[in-house]
Amino acid sequence: MPTHRNWAGNIQYSARAYHRPTTVAELATLVAGSDRIRAVGSGHSFNPLGDTTGDLVTLAGLPADVRLDEERRTVDVPAAMRYGDLASWLHERGYGLANLASLPHISVAGAIATGTHGSGERNGNLATAVAGLELVTATGELRTVHRDSDDFAAMVVSLGALGIVTRVTLDVLPTFDLRQYVHLDLPRAALDEALGSAYSVSVFTDWRSTRGTQVWRKQLAPAPAPPAGWLGTTAADRPWHPVPGMPTANCTEQLGVPGPWHERLPHFRLGFTPSSGDELQSEYHLPRADAADALAALDEVAPLIAPVLQISELRTIAADDLWLSPQYHRDSLAIHFTWIADTARVLPVVAEVEQALAPFAPRPHWGKVFTTAPEAIAATYPRWSDFATLLHHLDPTAKFHTPALNPLFPR
Repeated sequence: MPTHRNWAGNIQYSARAYHRPTTVAELATLVAGSDRIRAVGSGHSFNPLGDTTGDLVTLAGLPADVRLDEERRTVDVPAAMRYGDLASWLHERGYGLANLASLPHISVAGAIATGTHGSGERNGNLATAVAGLELVTATGELRTVHRDSDDFAAMVVSLGALGIVTRVTLDVLPTFDLRQYVHLDLPRAALDEALGSAYSVSVFTDWRSTRGTQVWRKQLAPAPAPPAGWLGTTAADRPWHPVPGMPTANCTEQLGVPGPWHERLPHFRLGFTPSSGDELQSEYHLPRADAADALAALDEVAPLIAPVLQISELRTIAADDLWLSPQYHRDSLAIHFTWIADTARVLPVVAEVEQALAPFAPRPHWGKVFTTAPEAIAATYPRWSDFATLLHHLDPTAKFHTPALNPLFPR
């Protein structure tokens, strides 16, 4: 079998075989006959969540049809489809999604399974747009669940542990336009107001001071432009990239030029390398109300963070009711770190960050680098034991377990 790695290159998959089924029936037969199996999407997880010592499956060969239901305002899509491709397809037909992640390169099923998100204090993570799922369970059965199905709230952000999702039904809304403005040098005292100031907001910092280096505001197109000197910042007069030194051509259009939602909500263009491309990432989700105290705690370890950091991003996400969602029952602040690609130097700093944030019950992003003890993570999720019970019921032999799942849900 050829060597397969994740997007960042820090994880080499250890599967004994790699499969590309072309029908759901072929996938179901493969699942039923395997003792260990996982699906891998775009490979954007930075930990072994998608790894297995058994069979690794790509769903890119399954039928790629997209089905729009204008009456129900939903779209049914193949699990392996990238958000960027879906977004263009929808916009051409007059529809959109409520939000997108910072990069449109990620697969739909992989993003929702890990609780991946964009920003905006009224916007839920990407999984909150899910209206239904089709998945192959451990026995090879094809199962469909909808919002009114039992255990639906457990099965959306599922870490791939309950089955292999083959199709996803998402809520859609009429297409809309946004304008993107970048502001420089935000005072920490203005952070909360800044985060709530537009449809989607990201604040970047390098942890070399308490100020935000950049604020990316994605506002609805009809809204008035921000005033000069907005919140004590300086308006950017040229395009910017969040990571210093990286080409701005990789980023979505700025300077207030109006454009469709899917060309403004992501930070990066689909046809270009997102972020820096040579990196590790970590992210922690905290109660929004604890933002000031949590950032003050990180100030204490900022001298450790800065030397191994490319950039850090602060975003807000609305609460939801999905059992393993990092936003389960709490409006959240996400503190994201794009690290240098040096695991040996980064991991000790990750541990210091986690220790500083521990009083605020942080929930790590499921697809990124973290060292938080499993019992500490479990303690932040009220439905953890309920999910474990469902997991044992649907996958009694741990067929879908991975090196990352084993310590979280031991057998």
